[in-house]
Amino acid sequence: MPRLIGLTGDGATAEAMRQIDPDVVAAYPITPQTEIVERFAEFVADGLVNTEFVAVESEHSAMSACCGSSAAGARTITCTSSQGLALMHEVLYIAAGNRLPIVLINVNRTLSAPLNIHCDHSDSMGSRDSGWIQLYCENVQEVYDTVIQAVRIAEHPQVMLPVMVNLDGFVLSHSVERLELLDDEQVREFVGPFQPVVDLLDLEHPPALGALVAPEFHFEHKYAQWLATDGARAVIEGVGCEFGERFGRSYGLLDLYRLEDAELALVVLGSTAGTARAVVDDLRERGIRAGTLRIRCFRPFPADEIVGALQGKKAVAVMDRAGTQGGEGGPVFGEVRAALHTRGVLLPVINYIYGLGGRDVPAASVARVFTHLGQVAEAGKVDRAVNYLDLRGWN
Repeated sequence: MPRLIGLTGDGATAEAMRQIDPDVVAAYPITPQTEIVERFAEFVADGLVNTEFVAVESEHSAMSACCGSSAAGARTITCTSSQGLALMHEVLYIAAGNRLPIVLINVNRTLSAPLNIHCDHSDSMGSRDSGWIQLYCENVQEVYDTVIQAVRIAEHPQVMLPVMVNLDGFVLSHSVERLELLDDEQVREFVGPFQPVVDLLDLEHPPALGALVAPEFHFEHKYAQWLATDGARAVIEGVGCEFGERFGRSYGLLDLYRLEDAELALVVLGSTAGTARAVVDDLRERGIRAGTLRIRCFRPFPADEIVGALQGKKAVAVMDRAGTQGGEGGPVFGEVRAALHTRGVLLPVINYIYGLGGRDVPAASVARVFTHLGQVAEAGKVDRAVNYLDLRGWN
C-alpha cells in the first residue's frame, strides 16, 4: 500500500531512484542537488540497491561514465544542477545523438556569474536543444512520479532518448511536501526490466558506436533523431496515462487550469504554476475570466497542443524564468509566439522574465501580470512585448 510521508524534492528523487534500483549511477555533488547524491550513496552503502555508484571527479566525467554504462546495456541515472549541467554540455549531445536512454534529474539553479545558488531555468534552457527530452515539475509529488515515468519514456523502443527531469532548486528540492510513496514492488513492476537496443558487451554481435559519419549521412542521422524526439510526445502521454490508471495521478504534455473559457491566459513552467492558480481563483471570484497553461513537457515542444489551448483567448502572457541574452524575450515566449504565428493564430502575446537567481514570486506579482494582460486585451494590441517582473531600478 502507498504511504503518506513528508519529504523534500531531493529526498523524493532519491527514494524514486532507490525503488528503480538502476544498474549505474554516476554523479558529482553540487548545490542544490547534493542531497540526492548523499541519500542515494547511503542506500548503496546500506545494501538497499544493487547499483554501481560511480563517484566521479566532475560532471563532464559523470555524463561520460553514463554514456559508457548506458551503451553497455546498463540502466543509468545521474543528477546535477547549474554549472554541473553546463559542464556536461558537450556530452549531452553525445548521449542524445547515440540514442542512449539516460535519465538525468536537474535541480534548476541559475548559472554564474554572479555566483548564486538559487533557482531559475537558465541551466536547463541552455541545454534545451541538445536532443534531450525535458520535463518540468510543479511539486514534490510530481518530481517523484516523473522520475519513475522518465525511465519508461527514455527506454521506450520508439524513443530511446535521454530524459531530463527538472525541479526548481530550493523551492522544491529543499521544501518538505506531502508525498504518496508507492510500494517498491509497484515501482519496479511499472518500470520493468531494461531491454537495451545496443550492448557494447555483446561479444557475439559487437556493435559500432560513436563512429565518424561523413557529410553524405550526417544530415539523415540528425533527421532520424528529430523524428524520434517528435514521436516521443505520444509515448510521454501514454506513460503518463498508464501511471494514472495504476496509481491515480495522470500526467500529460500540458496542465490546463480553468483555461477553457478564459479570456486571459498565463503560460508558465515549474513550481510557479501553483502560485498562478491561486491568483486565477482570486480573479475568477472577481469576475475576471483568467486561466493558466503549465508546460510540463518543453522538449519535444507541444506546439499544436499549446495553440489549441490558447486559441480564442483575448491576450496571453508567457512567464520565463530565464532570458536570452541579446534575443527578444525568454525562450518559452519565443517558442509559444512562433507556434501561434506559424499556425495563423494572431493573439496579443507579452512576455515576463521573472524570478532570476531565486527572486521570490509572490501572488501579488503574478496578479500584476494579469492586470497588464487585461490592459493588453482591452487595447487589442501589445504595448510592450518583453517585461521584467519586480525588477528594481529600471522602468
